[in-house]
Amino acid sequence: MFLDLLTRRNPGFLDATVALHQAGKLPANCYVLDLDAVEANARHFTTEADKLGLKTFAMTKQVGRHSGFCQAVMAGGIKAAVAVDIACAVACKRAGMDIGHLGHLVQVPRHEAPLAANHLHPDYWTVFNDTKAVEAAAASKAEGRDQALLARIQTDGDIFYRGHEGGFAAENIVDVASQFDALDGAHFAGITTFPALLFDQDTRKVKPTPNLETLSKAAEALAKAGRRNIEINAPGTTSSAVLAALADAGATQCEPGNGLHGTTPLHATEDLPELPAVCYLSEVSHSHAGRAYCFGGGLYIDPVFPDYDVQAIVTKDPGYRPTASIEIPATSAIDYYGMIDTTGAVRPEPGDSVILGFRGQAFVKRSFVAGVKGIASGRPEVTTIENPYGQLENWPNLR
Repeated sequence: MFLDLLTRRNPGFLDATVALHQAGKLPANCYVLDLDAVEANARHFTTEADKLGLKTFAMTKQVGRHSGFCQAVMAGGIKAAVAVDIACAVACKRAGMDIGHLGHLVQVPRHEAPLAANHLHPDYWTVFNDTKAVEAAAASKAEGRDQALLARIQTDGDIFYRGHEGGFAAENIVDVASQFDALDGAHFAGITTFPALLFDQDTRKVKPTPNLETLSKAAEALAKAGRRNIEINAPGTTSSAVLAALADAGATQCEPGNGLHGTTPLHATEDLPELPAVCYLSEVSHSHAGRAYCFGGGLYIDPVFPDYDVQAIVTKDPGYRPTASIEIPATSAIDYYGMIDTTGAVRPEPGDSVILGFRGQAFVKRSFVAGVKGIASGRPEVTTIENPYGQLENWPNLR
């Protein structure tokens, strides 16, 4: 889906990836990041968000919370992260980022609330129910903090990814706000949902979900109750192209993830300001019965896309980018290998570099994540090779 985009808009990144891999400086089964492009993307995003008065928190899970990615994002002006879970928050904090938002999508487990309050110090902490609000307040009180809480809200007609459901009834938000304010150690700060925006396959545009209207109605109810300066957090399919729509809907916070490396669904259909800055690197292992097999471990195509003919560059030579179809195991199977079609012009050989462009989720896979800088200057070098928890790996001497 994104290989054509990478080839057209960031070919030097692909060439550098092949050269570094063939030189033994990048491992197979690796998400590779163009850190210079990430920094430029973050700077553009920050500029546009600041014009609209939007707070920006960076999501890092898609690229394995890589420390170099975090630092490139900070260099581009985004200082705080939104953490998908506690592990994500810890990794971002270790990399030097502030934690802007915690607890959404994944709530903070009971016995990890003190860690969140003491070590992570989130600007905003989302809770789905009264019990979680009490836990957050108690942990914060113990640390002498008064935590700003966001209420995850929902109502009939809102949509969720399966397994993401939950939240307070939006119709009760005024009472929920008062309940939060009555807590010792926390106070009501605002409301959130997910997803507020989604890519529509038919129109190939990003559209608001019913959840965004739910946020707007809840904000109106809060305003009628005398509450002002409410935070409205509205994540989902966030690129610089949708910021004006979010601001018009009343949002005060945005949370780019794939947008920072140019792989939202809209990037696949339009050339947006953000450059594609991530690819997946593998290597041909062997051949069997007319197929060439490349190493897996990080093969993941976001199910937001319908099935399509996945293509891979298979080469040993930077600048030469022949492509072939590749079959990726279904999500119900373990992705030990990808299988490359050899019936066309491409004749894969063991050791060939294999590059794919897709919208990945490195944090749920067993892949390496590597940062590369200096591509634009023609002097590419690997910064660090890390695991999906943003921890340094001593590759190839893994011990």
